[in-house]
Amino acid sequence: MTNRTLTLDDRLHDYMLNVSLREPEVLVELRAETSRHQMANMQIAPEQGQFMAMLARLIGARRYLEVGTFTGYSATVMALAMPDDAEIVCCDISEEFTDIARRYWDKAGIADRITLHLAPADETLARLISNDDANSFDMMFIDADKENYDRYYEQGLELIRPGGLIAIDNVLWNGAVADPAMNDEAT
Repeated sequence: MTNRTLTLDDRLHDYMLNVSLREPEVLVELRAETSRHQMANMQIAPEQGQFMAMLARLIGARRYLEVGTFTGYSATVMALAMPDDAEIVCCDISEEFTDIARRYWDKAGIADRITLHLAPADETLARLISNDDANSFDMMFIDADKENYDRYYEQGLELIRPGGLIAIDNVLWNGAVADPAMNDEAT
């Protein structure tokens, strides 16, 4: 027996999804549509979304901030997990990607809870800070251009309430962070 996290092969991953994933049909459809997109690798995994939803419920999140929305899977997961009066603020720069998100937000009946800002995220976050939104968000998810993660994180520290949560995608960067030869800006 080891105390290391298991590496999931396809068989074990399929088993895990079959016994634990509770994914609403609208998310199944969104994930299927996104899988046909040329940038499908940017989609979070359904088990990641389910984990994020659990975290949001555990901390009683009512305001969620997302940097990098893509086709809207994570924002949809969070909106469905949070109370009906929750507020979700999404930052993205792609109208093409977020047009898909908007269709699914409408389909899921959650569009009224989501405010999408189509602009560079650091500008949107700075505007939120200057508009007295400091310490007002319960949870933040950063999943955008890796080169700006430090900036988004620092801005997030100002926007997240004490006791809130910041989740950051791709932190281990498929193991590249442990490779001393990997010195590129994204890593």
